[in-house]
Amino acid sequence: MSIKTKLATLAVAALAVTGGIAASTQTAYAGPKGKAIAAGLVGAAIVGTTFAAMSQPHYYHPVRHCAWKPQFNVFGQFVGHARVCHYH
Repeated sequence: MSIKTKLATLAVAALAVTGGIAASTQTAYAGPKGKAIAAGLVGAAIVGTTFAAMSQPHYYHPVRHCAWKPQFNVFGQFVGHARVCHYH
């Protein structure tokens, strides 16, 4: 994972935690259901950013195609077969 991705993930996590703290220190009355929903959203945001930070990038693996090809010496005489592989 690149340093830019790590910093972006850290910034989003810090924003989510800061928003959760700011929401919990205000004096508005949301009732028990509102607080539970807010806590669930903040928790989901933190867990989601953690999983996003832990995931590894997927790299493209080239496909190898192999075949037996006839081999000839410098005089043009057949000397056998050789396995030749091409990567795509």
